[in-house]
Amino acid sequence: MLQLAHNIHKLGTESAFEVLARAEELSQQGRNIINLGIGQPDFRTPNHIVEAAIKALHDGHHGYTPAPGILPLREAVTEELFNTRGVEVNPDHLVCVPGGKVTMFFSILMFGEPGAEIMYPNPGFPIYESVINYSGADAVPIPQNESNDFSFDAEELLSLISPRTRLIILNTPNNPTGGSVTRLELEKLAAGLDNHPNIAILSDEIYSKITYDSQEHISLLEFENLRDRLILLDGWSKSYAMTGWRLGYALWPEKLVEHAKRLAINCHSCVNSATQFAGIAALKGPQDSVSSMVNAFNERRSVIVDGLNSIPGFSCRMPKGAFYAFPNISQTGLKAKEMQDILLEKAGVATVAGTSFGKMGEGYIRFSYANSVDNIRKALDKVSGTLI
Repeated sequence: MLQLAHNIHKLGTESAFEVLARAEELSQQGRNIINLGIGQPDFRTPNHIVEAAIKALHDGHHGYTPAPGILPLREAVTEELFNTRGVEVNPDHLVCVPGGKVTMFFSILMFGEPGAEIMYPNPGFPIYESVINYSGADAVPIPQNESNDFSFDAEELLSLISPRTRLIILNTPNNPTGGSVTRLELEKLAAGLDNHPNIAILSDEIYSKITYDSQEHISLLEFENLRDRLILLDGWSKSYAMTGWRLGYALWPEKLVEHAKRLAINCHSCVNSATQFAGIAALKGPQDSVSSMVNAFNERRSVIVDGLNSIPGFSCRMPKGAFYAFPNISQTGLKAKEMQDILLEKAGVATVAGTSFGKMGEGYIRFSYANSVDNIRKALDKVSGTLI
């Protein structure tokens, strides 16, 4: 029998991809499935971004690049961070990677080991808890409470810190809830962390451009007292409909950036060359596609929340960011996984159980509204018709 490393059994998965696979199976059987499960924009990558990648290939950019990314890309990111966060950063502190998950993996592996604790949002993106467990550290959930619009409470978070805490992971706007943390709560947290100078923070801001109701995105990068231990994660996947391109970046504090570069060299060498030129075009080119996409998401947000609130046993708060609705289904009497399976197998609507995002997701289910208004309305009719 093969002798596998013990920790490999601690890795979890991302259930949205399992749901996607089952939905495709059902589609191949002739079923009409509406996918409100997978978290990716249903828009095409803007043409000027695609053309930049094609041009890069025609110009001969076929080889390896420096592990952290080509300098013009990192300079474009520094300009982006100044324009959106108001902070000047050193391009040498940026590491461009194939997608946001890589930065999560690197950050957790830097700090996670047996005896350590790493705090993470719950419900939250499932890869946080999965990789924490893989590292051997203890995963400490930060509750994202519905009563608080799925934000965290800074005082509660600070009370969970122990002498073993090495890293705190935050995500705003949040997947799966669509919650967004207020400036006041972040100010309380930043002030409280002055008493814990040896704890690093990973701020996952991949949905930074997708907010609603004129709400500004508040970045932890704005808090000067945290910058020497802050890892900022962002990228192109959500904002520019570039999920399959696999391109993200992290801004690392000076004392960690060399470790991140070495991990990149050992892991993937570099992001492919043409994608990096596409990333430059995305940041430096016209931004109207981002605005159009967010406006479309905003319309869909209203349709899906109104529709979910009309279904008996469902109660849904209005998300403040990202493109997910996270209704409370506890009044239906069904568990989250039961609801997910019924909606997929009987109604033909792919969703993701709240428990896929942590134990605190029980009683909830995630709907992605990265689909057309027409499909969302059809899906709501199917859900309502199946459950009534």
